[in-house]
Amino acid sequence: MKADEAYSLGQRREAGSEGESVAVIRSVILGVGAYLPKRRMTNDDMAKIVDTTDEWIVERTGIKARHIAADGELTSDLGIAAAHQALERSGLTASDIDLVICATATPDRTFPATAVRIQSKLGITHGAAFDIQAVCSGFVYGMTTADNFLKAGQFKRALVIGAETFSRILDWNDRTTCVLFGDGAGAVVLEAQAQTGTREDRGIIATRIRSDGRYEDLLYVDGGPGSTRTTGHLRMNGREVFRHAVNKISGVIEETLAESGYKADEIDLFVPHQANARILDGIAKKLKVSPEKIVMTLSQHGNTSAASIPLALNQAFEQGRIDKGSLVLMEAMGGGFTWGAVLARW
Repeated sequence: MKADEAYSLGQRREAGSEGESVAVIRSVILGVGAYLPKRRMTNDDMAKIVDTTDEWIVERTGIKARHIAADGELTSDLGIAAAHQALERSGLTASDIDLVICATATPDRTFPATAVRIQSKLGITHGAAFDIQAVCSGFVYGMTTADNFLKAGQFKRALVIGAETFSRILDWNDRTTCVLFGDGAGAVVLEAQAQTGTREDRGIIATRIRSDGRYEDLLYVDGGPGSTRTTGHLRMNGREVFRHAVNKISGVIEETLAESGYKADEIDLFVPHQANARILDGIAKKLKVSPEKIVMTLSQHGNTSAASIPLALNQAFEQGRIDKGSLVLMEAMGGGFTWGAVLARW
């Protein structure tokens, strides 16, 4: 049953010739796509810019390389490329989409939203488009927001994009931060579909998002149009961010699993935000997640903020690690602090 047929403002209704009861509307993932800029910067390349070494970076972060957007290559350009691939794989065209959400902390302009520019360049002239700014948690926030709109019946199909050009807000003299981040984009297509409300339902099953502004000064950008009238540069207290990350992310994952009724050992694929190898290891050990279930792109992508989860999803898809029915858990934590998790069946 397609979303057009099952669409009913999220209300319970009867469907099918045998009178089967449709219990819920779920946001089903139809396609995933990604894009990485052509320029690849290795740790040895970084060592030519700041006082660092490949050994120092790998030991502390697990990162070996990252991609950097070309001059004139915009966040929207990255997002559009990822969106095209996601749409192609979903079997839909841009005209089928009525909601575009772009998660980004590096928009093309202060306004309009980068999502509106992507909407326009894709040729979509209906529905709505807007940005979400939750830094590294942006894609989780975007998926959660789209899911609520689709379940409520306000839209039928959503394009959720995570796109970043973090290289534009880095202090390239600060070796503690500039070695961590990269540029890229990923996207998924969601469709509202009627499901039976059982454990075997496809689509987004549970989400949790959180924030606590008391920790703003641990990870932030020291500029903005309303304060310094400049873009500013990223600043981070890495030790403190690490200290909070494992507990906060583990906690929100446990809440999400409790809501869904699933246990950690039932997860087929764990797709975390790619921030730091030590953080990922700490979360996996705390939740007792098997290493073979974890998708790791950090070594080749660096931290791509809101783009990291969809980039990792795309890699898992291309490697054949996701099948129809796979139970996938996504999580992230970013500046603010913001954090959250999404559990979905592919």
